[in-house]
Amino acid sequence: MATKPGILTDWPWARLGNLKYLVLAPFACYSIYTFFMSRDENERDMFYILVLPFTLSRMIHYQLWISISRYRTAKGNNRILDRSIEFDQVDRESNWDDEIILFGLVYYIGYLILEQAHHMPMWRTDGIIITALLHIGPVEFLYYWLHRALHHHFLYSRYHSHHHSSIVTGPITAVVHPFAEILAYYMLFSIPLFTTIFTGTSSMASIGAYVIYIDFMNLMGHCNFELIPKWMFSVFPPLKYLMYTPSYHSLHHTQFRTNYCLFMPLYDYIYDTMDKSSGTLYEKSLEREAEVPDVVHLTHLTTLESIYHLRLGFASLASKPHTSKWYMLLMWPVTLWSIMLTWIYGYTFVVERNLFKNLKLQTWAIPKYRIQYFVQWQRESINNMIEKAIIEADQKGIKVLSLGLLNQAKQLNSNGELHLRRHPQLKVKVVDGSSLAVAVVLNSIPKGTSQVVLRGRFSKVANSIALALSQGGIQVVTLDEEDYKRLKAKLTPEAATNLVLSKCYNVSKTWLVGDGLSKNEQLKAPKGTLFIPYSQFPPRKVRKDCFYFNTPAMIAPKHLENVDSCENWLPRRVMSAWRIAGILHALEGWNEHECGDMMLDTQKVWKASLGHGFCPLSKISAA
Repeated sequence: MATKPGILTDWPWARLGNLKYLVLAPFACYSIYTFFMSRDENERDMFYILVLPFTLSRMIHYQLWISISRYRTAKGNNRILDRSIEFDQVDRESNWDDEIILFGLVYYIGYLILEQAHHMPMWRTDGIIITALLHIGPVEFLYYWLHRALHHHFLYSRYHSHHHSSIVTGPITAVVHPFAEILAYYMLFSIPLFTTIFTGTSSMASIGAYVIYIDFMNLMGHCNFELIPKWMFSVFPPLKYLMYTPSYHSLHHTQFRTNYCLFMPLYDYIYDTMDKSSGTLYEKSLEREAEVPDVVHLTHLTTLESIYHLRLGFASLASKPHTSKWYMLLMWPVTLWSIMLTWIYGYTFVVERNLFKNLKLQTWAIPKYRIQYFVQWQRESINNMIEKAIIEADQKGIKVLSLGLLNQAKQLNSNGELHLRRHPQLKVKVVDGSSLAVAVVLNSIPKGTSQVVLRGRFSKVANSIALALSQGGIQVVTLDEEDYKRLKAKLTPEAATNLVLSKCYNVSKTWLVGDGLSKNEQLKAPKGTLFIPYSQFPPRKVRKDCFYFNTPAMIAPKHLENVDSCENWLPRRVMSAWRIAGILHALEGWNEHECGDMMLDTQKVWKASLGHGFCPLSKISAA
């Protein structure tokens, strides 16, 4: 929001939420009806029916730029600014699709009002030439002076300051403006369109190409990485007056009083408002190589919908904890395509970068869904990808690689031990994070608890929790005889005295649960039970009269930068214990792996996490 919002700041359909797309429905339905149901050939107009698919194609165009930009800035090569994007910017820019809805409305209404827009040809060369000349002349010239006017304190505080709240720009920053400001831009961009329509020289090609040109240049210019190669300006030197670059416009967002042009720096040269450092920043950005982090967290896709919740997917979804949305059903064709791609694609990719004080962090993802980890013939392929990631991290000089989610499953690679046996000379420290996960669970148990129920699939973490509780004098109740025998064999004789086998589900209201906890078991728990997960995946919430903790996690300190997405189902700025463990390993300089049966001192790890600013996550929720 602008610092002093002026009139027509809000979009007319702002209160409709996700229902705002319905404002296009009457026009879209009428265009489809007249094209397919009308018996009169004169009522069937290709341009009218193409408005809807063209509007939708603009959304796809925007999303492609969002994904590419986030991927490139995470990798770091050619990045322009290192400053952070945070959740407030994601929230502020979440209405980027409002401009596309307005586009659809303007074109539908314009078609219905203007008879000259009916039955226009597919191509007219004269119309394309007129459109290009009018853009280079009046549009660019008028935009330049409008833009300078918007930087006057009166208009800036009421409108343009909203756009400039994003100092580090992303592609969609380009269209995030108050409603009145967008209307002013539409009036400018309509000059070539109305001129060609009224002179009878318009065509579907000239209109479509002009919109695509504006979108391409607008989105490209707001990326935080440089992508225009130097050879283009060497081959055709006048191009520097006709086309800006992302670094050129980035300076406008950091310096504010320079580089006012729309897409063509010509008028900045004429009126002496070109930033003198434009050329230096451009070359510096082009020469910048991909970033080598200190710590890498290795994760993977979870549910089939998780691909949209990735930071490289839909920004608004990634900024919220992972939950299923009904409208994701409409995306099933894309979802099925992504599943096919994961069977073929065999390389990790960078998802996110963060900065913890001076420690550079990256998250890499294995392109496999959770369900694929349980397919026997997929395990070797997955293990090979994990191994390649570890070797790549070692070769790059990365200090620590932490294994997240099922990348450390016992049945897959024995908590990462398999890779250490194959490569005993690794310099990168491989961390499974079990010690911190144990510490988080132990410190989540309410004080004064004398008895807990341990349910779900047993693991390295579960065994360590049971041992710590038993040694601390807290009874650990198991409800399955096989689990009881398996756990007892791992405990010392003294600790085993606090291990209890019971057939009664009402023995305790504190349940420590792992994967495999069934719905029926949850229904047998007493009312008011606390379900505290020790696994990487949360249990399905089936009880409204019980309380569910998050999977082992902690709140990240404020000095963790560039956090604009949620980690799977966790709340904002909350990190899983397994991910934090890798950061602590690097911060503390621990010179050992944490894999296989290896466990670090849980008290030492817990104190280190608190010492570096991570806070316990005490929030619980009902189903």
